[in-house]
Amino acid sequence: MQVSIACTEQNLRSRSSEDRLCGPRPVPGGGNGSGVTSSHGNPSGGGGNGPKARTVPVARPLGPAAVTHSGPLRESTGRGTSMKYRNLGKSGLRVSCLGLGTWVTFGSQISDEIAENLMTVAYEHGVNLFDTAEVYAAGKAERTLGNILKSKGWRRSSYIITTKIFWGGQAETEKGLSRKHIIEGLWGSLERLQLGYVDIVFANRWDPNSPMEEIVRAMTFVINQGLALYWGTSRWGAAEIMEAYSVARQFNLIPPACEQAEYHLFQKDKMETQLPELYHKIGVGSVTWSPLAYGVITSKNEGRIPETCRGTIKSYQWLKDKVQSEDGKKQQVKVMDLLPIAHQLGCTVAQLSIAWCLRSEAVSSVLLEVSNTEQLMENLGALQVLAQLTPQKVLEIDWLLGNKPHTKK
Repeated sequence: MQVSIACTEQNLRSRSSEDRLCGPRPVPGGGNGSGVTSSHGNPSGGGGNGPKARTVPVARPLGPAAVTHSGPLRESTGRGTSMKYRNLGKSGLRVSCLGLGTWVTFGSQISDEIAENLMTVAYEHGVNLFDTAEVYAAGKAERTLGNILKSKGWRRSSYIITTKIFWGGQAETEKGLSRKHIIEGLWGSLERLQLGYVDIVFANRWDPNSPMEEIVRAMTFVINQGLALYWGTSRWGAAEIMEAYSVARQFNLIPPACEQAEYHLFQKDKMETQLPELYHKIGVGSVTWSPLAYGVITSKNEGRIPETCRGTIKSYQWLKDKVQSEDGKKQQVKVMDLLPIAHQLGCTVAQLSIAWCLRSEAVSSVLLEVSNTEQLMENLGALQVLAQLTPQKVLEIDWLLGNKPHTKK
């Protein structure tokens, strides 16, 4: 796919790869060491129920003279664990290649005790990325996550918290990506999380009612104020991501560092035809979700909707209908076709599927969605499968599924 680029190719070529990063490195106190003080005040005039914005040095995008990478960004393995770490796109933030998501589970499907056990096991096995959103369980997921972090007492510098802003409430001003909701929505998230800042704030869906410049300026503002360290997009198209990058460069603002996208064996198009080009051209990484297709990809399927599938949850009837559709039934048959390959590699279909997602260089981290520690440990085992996933095996999987996207030259 040829991405439509708002800014000129000459501008892209003139900037080094380091210049395309998502902003400066933070220093103690939330600033970037630039020595420049923000001219923006607290937009609420010091009022409001959320945390007050702090006046810190302004974060400036890196200039053309910045130092470039001497080679490809390296993957490393953690001490005492088998967890692997990658850069978030071409930024300097090192994220575990497997993260823990909270959609449906935290504050809803599972108890707080189980949620704490999951986080503890994940953290002890090297997971440093925990993802949530203001809309998950109407804010309960963030509260549960915040309570666990407070009780565990882990060093704040040892983990990464991401949240997403778009749906915050019923009022018209409590949703979307207006400057008002981005700032106030993030205040609300921080209050529920009991944190001073999040590491990454995502714009959860593209908002056609908000001008791109307003979105990028608001995201730059919350970073400058120390409320977030990076920002990213979620479920955005390649054209919108490139427009955000172009606006950021035009007005000397901070561009998005990554896109959060659905990616699994039955959902490939965006991750394989659009995002790799963005990764190489402007350094946007990918945090992917639903590697098991909402729980459909499992070795325990046997033609039924598995108990781990979210379609079994009362409020997710739409997902049950999707799984039981003709396309859904065909997918379940394909899952069973993958069993021989999984057996050859000595793994489960779930582990094979997660390892398949991790094989892409554009994927910074894959979010796991689990409801018990048994599932979590099985999914973490995908790291051992990744080394066995040769190009020949990948071709064999593509042939069995018959859904490899065609890339336009």
